[in-house]
Amino acid sequence: MSVVVVGGGPAGATAAWHLARAGREVRVLERETEPRDRICGEFLSVEAQAHLAEIGLDPASFGAPAIERLRLVHDAQVAEAPLPFRAYGLTRRAMDEALLVRVAAAGATVERGVMVREIGGRQLATDAGEVAAETLVLASGKHDVRGAKRVSRGTVTDLIGFKSYFRLAEDQRAALAGHIEVMLFDGGYAGLQLVDGGKANLCLLVEQRRFARVGSWPPLLAMLTDGCRHLAERLAGATELLERPLTISGIPYGYRYRPHRNDDDRFYRVGDQCAVIPSFAGDGMAMAMHGGRAAAQAILRGEGARAYHAARHAEFARQVTLAQALYRLGRPGLLQPALVAAVARWPGLATRLASWTRVPG
Repeated sequence: MSVVVVGGGPAGATAAWHLARAGREVRVLERETEPRDRICGEFLSVEAQAHLAEIGLDPASFGAPAIERLRLVHDAQVAEAPLPFRAYGLTRRAMDEALLVRVAAAGATVERGVMVREIGGRQLATDAGEVAAETLVLASGKHDVRGAKRVSRGTVTDLIGFKSYFRLAEDQRAALAGHIEVMLFDGGYAGLQLVDGGKANLCLLVEQRRFARVGSWPPLLAMLTDGCRHLAERLAGATELLERPLTISGIPYGYRYRPHRNDDDRFYRVGDQCAVIPSFAGDGMAMAMHGGRAAAQAILRGEGARAYHAARHAEFARQVTLAQALYRLGRPGLLQPALVAAVARWPGLATRLASWTRVPG
């Protein structure tokens, strides 16, 4: 039975690799024609590393720097805690390309530059023509496809995401090394960490109402550095490496796909199409690959999509619910200093929370 995978990111590539290795006919439709940057914090937890290792990829071999500690920041107030594992910072440009190379080597057909514009059942309308899938795996990431859009009721959708790379001054790069810094500000939060190539990834989410006050990236960044002395210090003397930041909006944070009785039993959702955890948890890529692997296993053993989705809905409940509750708790500006103070006093609290938001092994 042939399988069509829509999307060649971590979730789709993981599903495709496992299926192809098991001898299934797999066709991957990837919208991008060549490697490119993606909006992502690019934080690889130990669970994400395990999935990559299974596929034959080692983040350290790409020059990905290790991350072992968390800094929680509000303005100039800083709290630090150890992570419960060693993480790595690896760009999606490098990782996604390496995954697709491994997928092709496993025997799957990878078709680049194919945009899926609409899904009707398992019939796909692409800019290269119609495609009929015997089994469909939807791994389109943060982008919804017409005909298969996620229901955002009960989720947080009023955030705009931005991502850019910076070449930090040498002293600031040394100060950031080994850490991921999560900076809280009124109306959102930002994450800063080193990735391969000696760059720093700045990824942030800001409420639409706050962004509307400034209207574009340069004044937004200026507003954030004015309000966060720690971020201003980090970016002092830095060079921004992207001509303009990557941006996206309308992501349904807190979403988990709930199966329905009338669902097509050969239509599997993986990655952000299955569950979307708030990005500060740092477990999005692990969840994506975990779901991709689980979908492949379900297909191989003949388990229908409804059972697969019910299992993922239950399996991701704790992580997504806890991360969503932490986000809502920390969203009001008045509570943010109290959160940083609590972590400063009890560093083990942050370590425990980081463990509780991990995807099951």
